[in-house]
Amino acid sequence: MISQLKKASLILLIAGMGGAMGAYLYSQSSNSGSSSLSQKNGAGKPDVQYVNMPSTADVSLPDFTKAADLTVHAVVHVKTFYGNRSLGNNPFGYNPFDFWGRPRENQQQEASGSGVIITDDGYIVTNNHVVDNAEKVEVTLNDNRTFAAKVVGTDPSTDLALLKIDEKALPYVVYGNSDNLKVGEWVMAVGNPFNLTSTVTAGIVSAKARNIGILPDQFKIESFIQTDAAVNPGNSGGALVNTHGELVGINSAIASNTGSFTGYSFAIPVNLVKKVMDDLVEFGSVQRGFIGVSIRDVDSKLADEKGLKETQGVYVAGLSEGGAASEAGLKEGDIITKVGEIGINSTPQLQEQIGRFRPGDKVNVTVQRNGAEKTFAVVLRNKDGDTKVIKNDQVLNLLGGTFENLQKEDGSKLGLQGGVRISQLMAGKLRSAGIREGFIITSIDKSQFVQPKTLKMLLKPNKEEY
Repeated sequence: MISQLKKASLILLIAGMGGAMGAYLYSQSSNSGSSSLSQKNGAGKPDVQYVNMPSTADVSLPDFTKAADLTVHAVVHVKTFYGNRSLGNNPFGYNPFDFWGRPRENQQQEASGSGVIITDDGYIVTNNHVVDNAEKVEVTLNDNRTFAAKVVGTDPSTDLALLKIDEKALPYVVYGNSDNLKVGEWVMAVGNPFNLTSTVTAGIVSAKARNIGILPDQFKIESFIQTDAAVNPGNSGGALVNTHGELVGINSAIASNTGSFTGYSFAIPVNLVKKVMDDLVEFGSVQRGFIGVSIRDVDSKLADEKGLKETQGVYVAGLSEGGAASEAGLKEGDIITKVGEIGINSTPQLQEQIGRFRPGDKVNVTVQRNGAEKTFAVVLRNKDGDTKVIKNDQVLNLLGGTFENLQKEDGSKLGLQGGVRISQLMAGKLRSAGIREGFIITSIDKSQFVQPKTLKMLLKPNKEEY
């Protein structure tokens, strides 16, 4: 009995000692935890933390430092000189979009804008209105070196021009893809506003395929990228780039009733820029392909008028007889919805997409016809109705102009049987003689002619004089 009591007492003693040891260890652990927590959060506060991203990992705000570094050295300052002649031959008068810093009539004949180096051997893209009618063009790089620039060619229909300077190993901006540009995407404008060289501003893409009615050319393509990046007089011809530093547009105009930035700027999409630049390098002039249709945007009014079920696409209101669309099988009443794989929902979009091709190119055009989708292979033609590519002639280059056939209706109004209209005038013999854009040449040495190719033929015997 006594032995059993001793055993029970021993068991109780061992159990008590074990409990005491556990309590002691727990107490030490709790004290250690409280001490650690009080160093971090203060005594008595629970061991918890916020789960927001720390401020050092700010991934929501765009960073333009890389894009600026990649582009600012490749955007140049373009200066133009006009001698003593007046610049007041613009029949359109004052235009609130005219923000490139051109002087008024009878003032100092010097102006400035911007340009973008696109090859390391000195090709530079700028706006046509920056160099239009200039007798001399200078380009100043970001490192303050200045070069005389040659105007390789211009295209009033897109407001683009190509310059060339004699230099190698230049920094240049790589082409992006303006089709991939999204509304709301961040972009950066680089240029020389108010002669403040190498200025960088940023904004977002506000809209695409915007027609603002600024270009006077008969065959104009207006499909501007609209942004709220600040641009001002002197920005014309400068770069619009994405956050990767890729060129997505050439800044060209602003919407303003003051002549300065009031909220929106417009840039020519780079996919169109690239095509125009390639044409000017290869041919000396832009090769425009035409589809041969008259078109209307599809809206509610047109849908009600024509009994259309949707308000998407571009409506074919008419076709040129023997034109590209007619020959391919398109019909009046078709609704164009795609060019290639690019969706079409407005006239500017259609003009931009077709404007990227040359005469002779085959383009797939998708239409809606009586509720069914059809695709036609359209072989584009030039404005004369054929598929020939027209290269600039040396003789015509010396004259300093580009020429087009006088339209029959215009000839009838003027009482002319034929002639060649000067559609564009650059530095050359014609301008030096006081001839201006829009003039109509009716004869050379008493010889009548009706086509530009006849003009060239008549001038060749006397080309040494030029």
